[in-house]
This record gives sequence, structure tokens and C-alpha cells, in this order.
Amino acid sequence: MNILAALTQEEAKLKKQADKVRKQLDAVRAARKILGREVARGGKVGRKKRVMSAAARAKIGKATKKRWAKFRAEKKRKGKA
Repeated sequence: MNILAALTQEEAKLKKQADKVRKQLDAVRAARKILGREVARGGKVGRKKRVMSAAARAKIGKATKKRWAKFRAEKKRKGKA
């Protein structure tokens, strides 16, 4: 009977530990859920998103097209030589 009492005591101890772990797991899940909502709402942590004007985007696009045109022209010229 002594062994049975020891096993019962061990079972109670393990149940207590399992309850503690379940509570910790629930806390982690709740934190993930809250953080997931913040990210979905755009509540990013860190640096804010930089905004560029339409004129600046157009200027960058024009310069990029010019660079690629120059690259293609040089490539075409080298191909003929």
C-alpha cells in the first residue's frame, strides 16, 4: 500500500505541474493573439514607413528608365563591334 500512496502523490504532483504549464501556455497564446492584432492593424514596432511623393516617384522612375536605356544602347553598340 505504501507504493500505491507514493504513486498517488506523484500523480497529484504531476497534475499540479501540468496545470502550471497549461496556464503558461494560455498566457503565451493570449500574448500572440494580442500581438497578431496589433500587426494586423499596422501597429508595427520600430521605424515608421517612409512616404514618398508622387513627384519623387516619377523622378526616380524616369532616372531608372534613362539608366536602362543607356545600358541597352551600350550593349547593342558592343554587340555590333
